[in-house]
Amino acid sequence: MDTESARRRLHPRMIDTDWLILRQMQPAIDRIAAQVAAKGSIALDFGCGSQPYRPIFESRGLIYRGADFDSGDVRVDESGRVDAADSSADMVLSFQVLEHVRDVGRYLQEAHRLLRNGGWLLLSTHGTWLYHPHPEDHRRWTRQGLLAELSRFGFETTECISLLGPLAWTTLLRLTCAYQFCLRIPWVGRVLANALALVMNARGYLEESITPDWVRRDNACVYVTLSRAVGRQS
Repeated sequence: MDTESARRRLHPRMIDTDWLILRQMQPAIDRIAAQVAAKGSIALDFGCGSQPYRPIFESRGLIYRGADFDSGDVRVDESGRVDAADSSADMVLSFQVLEHVRDVGRYLQEAHRLLRNGGWLLLSTHGTWLYHPHPEDHRRWTRQGLLAELSRFGFETTECISLLGPLAWTTLLRLTCAYQFCLRIPWVGRVLANALALVMNARGYLEESITPDWVRRDNACVYVTLSRAVGRQS
């Protein structure tokens, strides 16, 4: 497990290029978890990676199980099938995974299979975000498109939180590019990059504070959704 990656997602620093979005992710996930997480229930993190948000669920008494190709408690095979029984989870978690999946339908059908009827899918994915293959990067969503995709595969979305509007998002994009340029400067590159991050993140913070909700709602960098499994797929 990449403990540094997990730490940074839970506790981002203002010198991180993605601080503007990560500082909002953890509170959004925590707030939704507080609504639906029941002590003793099973939460399966589908595509868990470094499992950064595991403490949020374990602190509430959930049984957390990570599922991935080469990490976690449960194996995912090359076809995308999770080595777990039908209706074996009360919650399926999916954080910044869907944009990297080749076959979205297969992934969402598998999430639906794993859930007990009426179980919850807590999912975050990209609205507007720069290209970042880890190792693949396939798509972005509008709010309407994401909710339609979830509905198509048997999920009724009850909440969709929009994170980071277009003013701050474009600042994040410029910071990411300039930061990498600074790192190439000998001797002082890291110092310059960190100083730039502090300034640009402060600017983005102010931009986000003045962005109206109606603008952010349909033009977000990331969407965090809570959806209920409402019917078995044929």
